[in-house]
Amino acid sequence: LTNDGIVSKAAGSLLGFYVNSTNAGTIVIYDGTDATGTAISGTITPAIGYRAFPAYCPNGCFVAIGGTALDITAFFSAG
Repeated sequence: LTNDGIVSKAAGSLLGFYVNSTNAGTIVIYDGTDATGTAISGTITPAIGYRAFPAYCPNGCFVAIGGTALDITAFFSAG
C-alpha cells in the first residue's frame, strides 16, 4: 500500500507489515473496511523493515497512510 487501503474485507488476523520505503510516513490500522472502523493502533511512524503487529480484525482490516511517503506490505491471515 502507498495510500489508504483495505487489507482485507474478511475477518482475520493482521500478522504485521513490512515497510518497503518511507519518508516520514505514518500509518493507523483499523478494524473495518475504512477509517470509520475502530482504530486498533495509534499513529505509527515506522522505520524500514518488518514490524510484527498481531491483531484480530473481526470486521476486516484497513490501513490509513499519512505523511509524505510510505510504502508497506501487510501480512494478513483470513479466517
